[in-house]
Amino acid sequence: MKKILIVGAGGQIGSELTYHLRKIYGASNVVASDIRRTPGITDDGPFEVLDVLEAQRLAFLVHKYNIDTIFNLVALLSATGEKNPIGAWRINMGALMNTLEVATSFGCSVFTPSSIGAFGPNSPKDKTPQDTVMRPTTMYGVCKVSGELLGDYYHQRFGLDTRSVRFPGIISNVTLPGGGTTDYAVEIFYEAIKNKRFTCPVPENSYMDMMYMPDALNACVQLMEADPSKLKHRNSFNIASMSFTPEIIYKAIKKRMPEFEMTYDIDPVKAAIADSWPNMLDDTCAREEWGWAPKWDLESMTDDMLKIIGQKYKDGLLK
Repeated sequence: MKKILIVGAGGQIGSELTYHLRKIYGASNVVASDIRRTPGITDDGPFEVLDVLEAQRLAFLVHKYNIDTIFNLVALLSATGEKNPIGAWRINMGALMNTLEVATSFGCSVFTPSSIGAFGPNSPKDKTPQDTVMRPTTMYGVCKVSGELLGDYYHQRFGLDTRSVRFPGIISNVTLPGGGTTDYAVEIFYEAIKNKRFTCPVPENSYMDMMYMPDALNACVQLMEADPSKLKHRNSFNIASMSFTPEIIYKAIKKRMPEFEMTYDIDPVKAAIADSWPNMLDDTCAREEWGWAPKWDLESMTDDMLKIIGQKYKDGLLK
């Protein structure tokens, strides 16, 4: 990667990935783009307003900056997508198709994240294999499975360098949740510090894979820098770090904040989505093919989240 374009840079992953890539490759070599100007990521490097559904504008930017790698991070997330399934398909698949077509024309590599949401209720729940039945019951999941197939098709048919990981729920101390089923695992930290209580929308026994953002960012870079001759599975790799239920993360926080309390008010949509997803992914292929190895677990992440978010409240950056 020498010249990088991030599409959807204002989202949860994109806003942090922009900074991460600029530290590695140089600010001038990482172009951030989104449908509107995003505070922060416009400060230390190039930024372009881009509606990725406008293919000609995307092609213009790839040509203008001599881009060789595109990170397509545009997506409506799971719970949001169920409220607007047609819009989710139009945005998620439209962004991907334009990215693949433009990348094919200019010879770019493409990273497009898939998700644990690509699996469905018929997939094995525990140690879900890399290659298994995938029949999701959400529009978000349908888009992710379709995206994986398209990525493989463009690689096989046109020789396009497409790569992807199936992200679990991403936990961040920088960006706020954006409409995903796993968002409770971010919200719980903010509410614990601010109000000492949290109302969880997901059932107490719902196991889901999660990952701390630093590991997610490292996975993006590590996969895109991997030797292509060693990649048997391009679209898309299972990656895993930790798996827990709401009750488990509650106890981890309460151990550090004894006054913290949690109750439940179950969101039936999120509960159904969570129930359809795996409890834990088997990431053996990612470990073997490109050396994936997470650095964070539940305990270390909990310490870091409480420390950083707590300091933000003390400094008046959060209210």
